[in-house]
Amino acid sequence: MKPTIKIDFVSDIACPWCAVGLGNLNQAMDELKDQANFEVYFRPFELNPHMPQGGQDAIEHLTEKYGLTVEQVQANQANIRAKALDAGFAFHSEGRKRVYNTFDAHRLIHWAAQEYDLSKQAALKTELLNTYFCLAVSLDDQQNLLNAVTRAGLDLHRAQAILSSDEFAKEVREEEAVYTNKGISSVPSIILNDQYLLQGAQPPEAFVSALSQIIQASDSI
Repeated sequence: MKPTIKIDFVSDIACPWCAVGLGNLNQAMDELKDQANFEVYFRPFELNPHMPQGGQDAIEHLTEKYGLTVEQVQANQANIRAKALDAGFAFHSEGRKRVYNTFDAHRLIHWAAQEYDLSKQAALKTELLNTYFCLAVSLDDQQNLLNAVTRAGLDLHRAQAILSSDEFAKEVREEEAVYTNKGISSVPSIILNDQYLLQGAQPPEAFVSALSQIIQASDSI
């Protein structure tokens, strides 16, 4: 019998490296699908929890946050676009325009797991990343979030009701606290079987190596 590996993927929609990491993890899981089953849970983390409505210009935000020049930010973005493409995400050629608060997106991702299943949660997570990085549209515009819901095959009217209320806000806040209390301060952070932590957008081969070690350990039990 194949072992089942639990994967907690702690990340934010506003994090380009989270998209890269997810794409690379998907490639690794596909390579090992005959050796193990995988249960991926998307856990919330907000890079900019206090970002006001309207967001902030992306270049301005990144130069201020990291102390970089505009040219350095643009070079970094070009590097991320190349890595994202290898991971299966075709980022917009002009990059994201603004940085937004992502709390509503996290509420929808939580809903997908609660009322559907992990595969639908993964589909919605992917479509929300596509919304922000590939389409490069506003996360403050709820219609863009709803379009992602539709592309992922989830119920549009249910999603509208959630966005019009504070449903799942408490649950998302509590789940965020779980991981910050565990010391998670950067994303993506990937926790394997509640024991092993991988941080950053690891290449596919690094995920394959880590997952293979767990598979081999389970075979020896």
